[in-house]
Amino acid sequence: MIVEQIWTGNAYRNFNYLVVCPESGEALAVDPLDHEKCLRAAEEHGWTITQILNTHEHGDHTGGNKKVIAATGAKLLAHQNAANSIPGMDVGLSAGDVVKVGKTVELLALDTPGHTMSHVCLLSQTDEPALFSGDTLFNAGAGNCHNGGHPKELYETFASQLSKLADNTKIYPGHDYITNNLEFTLSREPDNARAKSLLDEIKDQNPDAALVSTFAMEKEINTFFRLQNPSVIATLKAEFPDMPDDPDPQTVFLKLRELRNKW
Repeated sequence: MIVEQIWTGNAYRNFNYLVVCPESGEALAVDPLDHEKCLRAAEEHGWTITQILNTHEHGDHTGGNKKVIAATGAKLLAHQNAANSIPGMDVGLSAGDVVKVGKTVELLALDTPGHTMSHVCLLSQTDEPALFSGDTLFNAGAGNCHNGGHPKELYETFASQLSKLADNTKIYPGHDYITNNLEFTLSREPDNARAKSLLDEIKDQNPDAALVSTFAMEKEINTFFRLQNPSVIATLKAEFPDMPDDPDPQTVFLKLRELRNKW
């Protein structure tokens, strides 16, 4: 499997992706907002875009669909409940469906509500897994729930699905928010040495050659996976004095999401 990460350079800091079968050259375009860059990358490498996957219905993920379909005739895939919000959808995905790309690539569809209620992530069925996480999971962060989502659903997605990923799973998010997210982690957990060192490493990184984290790294630096960490709980109690001394993970997650909304 070939993964081409495409930095849009726009104000929303979107990443687009081409997921390619190395044998056939067939490609799946994930959230190809910057249709020109996606089409150019495919042409330069001799790949053929045959499918588009929208992780969810927001315009900064669906905005390139028409242009890519017009240029390639690609089929459009998205969550089965997004048909009314994503025009021209050809295939509705539910949990457990497998998206095949060319001869060799298989991607498992995960139903991952929270950022929106019709959000899918794709998990590659490869020796070194890769998660195309849209706006559910970011490097060092979690998606917001402002436009059609719900934080309790997002917690359930993290707790029941994302937390079970293999440590070597590569994370390919929908946006580059890593600097702000690491700074938020450090505001909640000032003694997180790994987050501090990583922030120093990546604060001037070129997004065209962005860090690709793994789930093992996320468990070290992403405060939304560190719900039982004593420092995280202590700093939350300073913000929310009525919080119990031994809060359950959902309470910690929801309070973190509430604080991140204002960050």
